[in-house]
Amino acid sequence: MSNIRKIGVLTSGGDSPGMNAAIRAVVRAGIASGSEVVGIRHGYKGIIYGWMKQLKSKDVRNIIHRGGTILKTARCEEFRTSEGREKAYEQLVLNQIDALVVIGGDGSFTGAGIFSKEFDIPCIGIPGTIDNDIYGTDFTIGFDTALNTVVEAIDRIKDTASSHDRMFFVEVMGRGAGFLALQSGIATGAEAILIPEEQGQEEKLRAYLEEGNKRKKASNIILVAEGNNIGGAQEIAKRMADEFKDYNIRVNVLGHMQRGGSPSAFDRFLASRLGTASVEALMDNQRSVMVGWQNHDVVLMPFNKTIKGTRNINKKLLEVADILNT
Repeated sequence: MSNIRKIGVLTSGGDSPGMNAAIRAVVRAGIASGSEVVGIRHGYKGIIYGWMKQLKSKDVRNIIHRGGTILKTARCEEFRTSEGREKAYEQLVLNQIDALVVIGGDGSFTGAGIFSKEFDIPCIGIPGTIDNDIYGTDFTIGFDTALNTVVEAIDRIKDTASSHDRMFFVEVMGRGAGFLALQSGIATGAEAILIPEEQGQEEKLRAYLEEGNKRKKASNIILVAEGNNIGGAQEIAKRMADEFKDYNIRVNVLGHMQRGGSPSAFDRFLASRLGTASVEALMDNQRSVMVGWQNHDVVLMPFNKTIKGTRNINKKLLEVADILNT
């Protein structure tokens, strides 16, 4: 039997829709297991400074549909230092917290893994990021909602692009991964998709624009992941406008709107399932693992694997995008 009597839960790094649903699941699953649950505000900084409050079932009522995170989130440079983690451990001891559930990305899991190893604190990770780039899980909390947000925005942009015969370069989030750009590009029929994982995209884009010019195709959507290797949407659009003067080019950067909004049904379900599974893992004496989702079921992935591993783009999707863009 587990000797965990009090669980701390926090959200760390960038926010994503569904984090509140995950918090709700951790709180109620923890209470159902006979443990107290403490909400830690502002991520790891909240551990260091003791920004904690016990959460009852009623405290997480009516939050499953809310975007963002009621616990707030932040990145904490102090926690990266041994002195900062020592302060955090002292606060956990002071507040009699036996284990942590960390909702965030691989950076958050890196910190949790180091902390767990240094101070023997059981830590479980729940993947929450709109980038969907965490190794060991098919989906991360927030990706589905962000995908639908991007698709809705591009559908609207396409209407005005068609009306004015304009080409739009639309930039979406994805500094190191193109999952959001690739899937939303396929879903919206974008004419070109630029992602960090692919090389030689500028030449490919030029070839497409040259061919489109011959066919007098004026209305286009070029989807740009912010971390692609040839520049941001503004920069690429300027270069293409200088070379292809027949096109009426505009730029739209979707920005942080992709992180906000009420979570989709799938993100609510996923967050609820993984939040419950995180408490089950703690009660089963698991530590330094992420609860992930593979083949429609929960899996446990050690932190060292999910941090070191790389989730690769499905090459078949690139082929599909090329076929459908012809």
